[in-house]
Order: sequence, then C-alpha cells, then structure tokens
Amino acid sequence: MSLLQQDSREVDDAALGEELTKGSSHVVWATIAATVVVSVAIGTYVIVEQKPPAATGEIVAVWAHPQHSETSGLDANGAPMPKEEVDQVMVFTQVKLENHSDHPLYLVNVLTNATLGDGIHSSYAANTGDYDRIFIAYPNIPVPHNAPLSPLDTTINPGQTVEGTFVSAFKMTKQEWDARKKLDYTFNFRYQASLELTPQLEVIEQ
Repeated sequence: MSLLQQDSREVDDAALGEELTKGSSHVVWATIAATVVVSVAIGTYVIVEQKPPAATGEIVAVWAHPQHSETSGLDANGAPMPKEEVDQVMVFTQVKLENHSDHPLYLVNVLTNATLGDGIHSSYAANTGDYDRIFIAYPNIPVPHNAPLSPLDTTINPGQTVEGTFVSAFKMTKQEWDARKKLDYTFNFRYQASLELTPQLEVIEQ
C-alpha cells in the first residue's frame, strides 16, 4: 500500500468518525428535546388534573315521602271507569352549593338517582312552581316547606354559596324504595363538569 493510499484511508476514516459524532450529537439533542416535551406535557396534565372543581356541595338533609293513591273511578264526564292505583315516592333534598371559580355557574338540571336491584332509576328535580304546588295539594305533608332551589334558573356567582330544597318523584312502592342500594345526585352546569354528590346522612322517612 502506498503512502498516498494510506493517507486517503485515514482521511476517510476521520470523516466517517466526524459524521458519526455529528449523528450521535443530533440523537442526543433529539432525546433531550423529547424528554423536555414529555416532561412539560406530564406537568401540564398534573396541573390540570389537580385543578379544584368549579363547584362543590353538600347534601344537608333528605326526606322521603311515599304516596299511595287511587283514581276516583270516574272519567271527566262522570262515567264509570276502572280505578287505578298509583304509588310514588317524593324525595325532598336540601342542598348547599358553592362556586369556587372566577365566573358564574349556571345550574341546568338536577338528577336524583336511586339504585335498585334492576339498575339506576333517575328523576329530574321539579321546578320551583311545582315544588310549591306540592305543599298546596298536600297541606299536611310532613316535610318542611323550605326555600326552594330551582334547577332551571339558579346562577351561582364566584365565591357565592346557595342553599335550597328541591323535590324529585319516583314511580315505585315504598317497599321498592326501602330496598334501594344507593342514593346520589347529579348537578349539571352549563359549560362545566357535572357535580356528583352522595348523602352522608340518613334519609328521613316521612
């Protein structure tokens, strides 16, 4: 091998080594960049996940009133018709809701959820007018006529706490109600995550 060939090979080896070094450098920097991006993503996720909820709440009291009734056996014209028996359970719930965000919260609806052996039975809370009419239709109902909470037009301002009572009705017998496995509530807000609350107290049976 001539000296010229040897020098040429050494130059080629040096160039190859330099290219490999450059390639390794790119890999190192790419790895560092990827690590930084992943770390930022994880940090952002943790911060978002740990952000406190916009609303919190507490179930203050729950009253359940089973109601059994029968139709009169007459239609609107006074003609005889078969009597029908109707069983329902009216659930009155006093709740306290607090807004922890920096903007108003708009309550859209409230669901009362009773878990029975055949699954979950849900009932929307009645509006304020229907809530008040119950106490007119049943003046002797053994449930406090507290200030109502309307699930349709309640606005909770930043830092504000509201408290009120609403009613939901389930078409079931007292025996079915007594056999329930769970009772909880879903408060749905416009543009915000729902708030799930479970009573930490005994239901008052009236």
